Amino acid sequence: MEGKKIIFSGIQPSGELTIGNYLGALKNWVKLQDEYDCYFCVVDLHAITVKQEPKDLRRRTLELLAIYIAAGIDPRKNTMFIQSHVPQHAEAAWLLNCIAYMGELQRMTQFKDKSSKQGSGASVNAGLLNYPVLMAADIILYQTDLVPVGKDQKQHLELTRNLAERFNGLYSDTLKVPDPYIPKAGAKIMDLQEPTKKMSKSSDNPNAYILMMDPPEVIKKKISRAVTDTLGVIKYSDEQPGIKNLINILSAIKGLNPEEIELEYQGKGYAELKNDVAEAIIGELKPIQDKVKELVNDKEYLKNIYKEGAEKARYIANKTLRKMKKKIGFIPQE
Repeated sequence: MEGKKIIFSGIQPSGELTIGNYLGALKNWVKLQDEYDCYFCVVDLHAITVKQEPKDLRRRTLELLAIYIAAGIDPRKNTMFIQSHVPQHAEAAWLLNCIAYMGELQRMTQFKDKSSKQGSGASVNAGLLNYPVLMAADIILYQTDLVPVGKDQKQHLELTRNLAERFNGLYSDTLKVPDPYIPKAGAKIMDLQEPTKKMSKSSDNPNAYILMMDPPEVIKKKISRAVTDTLGVIKYSDEQPGIKNLINILSAIKGLNPEEIELEYQGKGYAELKNDVAEAIIGELKPIQDKVKELVNDKEYLKNIYKEGAEKARYIANKTLRKMKKKIGFIPQE
């Protein structure tokens, strides 16, 4: 592990994962594990900014851990853990909250979007405002070098960098300032019904997304209903966002350039493309789905993974937290 750069990333267990999460994040994480020292977290503390059903939160937390492993993330090579099992995250978040400014938190695009959905300011929970500070704590505790981020998280990483620099400015160099990790080829998978929007499990239309655990017949139905256009020509172009999205899905699964796929479908129809996309998704997901079902039934195995992961994470996180507390002026715990 010595000398390897550190990567931190996590997904919330707040809903079922889509193929957008898989092709855009998880599939890339698998490629990182030999080159980097990776911390992959199930960020359950983040999930409760929205009301969760306790039994569903427990089920999804374990299922998400199982998906990580089934997708190819090796527990022997990576540190995999559940966020709430490492109390240093919440404690470091409080320390950073005390140097974060209300104004910068209120300017966060996600806060503005989500709080407008929750209603008036009086009913917006404080967790939603402070969410990016907890995210900053997640990252800085492991002296993270690189964070894989999509466009929607760039602003949060910028805040993390600002808070780390601010802390260092106030108390001398303590925290590593992380950089974004931009994957060489990260597929951005769009909504099947509104292909100008990113695929999201929060869409009101279940035909808009494909979940990682969707059975084959559901996948076929959703892809057959995917919005295309009336041009009748398969081209990889912004003028045809629906077709472009289907090509991106095929490209991410097959590991081919979109241009190669466009060439392959010259003179072919939309029905054939849709059929091939559905088959490719089913073929990609089936071994993962089978493995997830097997792992979810092996509670003891999953428990060993998250227990060992949390022990290592607590040890590393505590080293950073102790430095932070010492610099601030707290009396060290003996």
